[in-house]
Amino acid sequence: MAEAQKTTLKSWPRLAKGNGKKACSVEGCKRPYRAKSYCFFHYKKWRQGDLPHSRYRTCSKAECRAKTDKGGLCTKHYDETYKKAAA
Repeated sequence: MAEAQKTTLKSWPRLAKGNGKKACSVEGCKRPYRAKSYCFFHYKKWRQGDLPHSRYRTCSKAECRAKTDKGGLCTKHYDETYKKAAA
């Protein structure tokens, strides 16, 4: 009888914070926010680094969204800049 009353969740429910009264901070998105003022969809994009204000510091070169390594540059751009100067 106790086994019949058990319910199992197939996945963790995505619950909005603020009782759904606060909206996502991305322009045009009306979903309720979940974390970091983003809805679950945009929060996932933020974690992956797809939004302008990414999770990590990004390379200072134009159009490069890679995570910084040294001197504000990603590994690729750092090597291009400083390895040529040393050679």
